[in-house]
Amino acid sequence: MLHDRLLVDPEVDASERQSSAGLVIPATAVGPKRLAWAVVVAAGEHVRQVAVGDRVLFDPDDRAEVELGGKDLVLLRERDVHGVSQEAEDDGPTGLYL
Repeated sequence: MLHDRLLVDPEVDASERQSSAGLVIPATAVGPKRLAWAVVVAAGEHVRQVAVGDRVLFDPDDRAEVELGGKDLVLLRERDVHGVSQEAEDDGPTGLYL
């Protein structure tokens, strides 16, 4: 990986989702913009705040996809990451820092 780039593995396909009542909402339905979660697979040498294995929040509309080893991965800049998740502590904060 070069510079400030991240290679991430998206957790789920955010194009089609399910409501709390169990209804499937197709990708063609217009609604609010949703962010997606992914796990960092590789990081460039100038990435400072994200490490391999971190779970990151990103905008699925601003992405470049690549296929490696039969798996679809996403290439992002570090500045395109909206948040990084961390393990929840017993009586600590929510576990998400922005």
